[in-house]
Amino acid sequence: GSWSGRLALTVAVDPPQRWSAAFELEGDAERGVLRLFGPLGNLAAEVRWSPQGAWLERGDGPAQYYPDLATLTTDLTGTALPVATLFDWLAGRPTPLSGWEVDLGNHASGRLHARRLTPAPPADLRLLWQP
Repeated sequence: GSWSGRLALTVAVDPPQRWSAAFELEGDAERGVLRLFGPLGNLAAEVRWSPQGAWLERGDGPAQYYPDLATLTTDLTGTALPVATLFDWLAGRPTPLSGWEVDLGNHASGRLHARRLTPAPPADLRLLWQP
């Protein structure tokens, strides 16, 4: 599948970390690419993954290698993002994920809200896309 829209992430640390970006997501849980864009539409980060690991490109040098997406997204945003499960959630499947609660009540209008309760710190993830 392929989706594009906006995402907003809040991590409940002190002070709270807030993060928002336009995104493009392609592929599936096994291999794919997530592009994040800055406020002026410039590519801020490109995340790629496959069974061999995950890579982060920020446009200012060679791609950094990570053993998995959880480690990479923690380094990028301060918390592990449920990228693999996002494919199911964006497709409207409420696939359970340990520690996370997902609300797909507004899925038909292109909205998704997920909250991570454990492990700490709590995180709040919202996505908005063109259904």
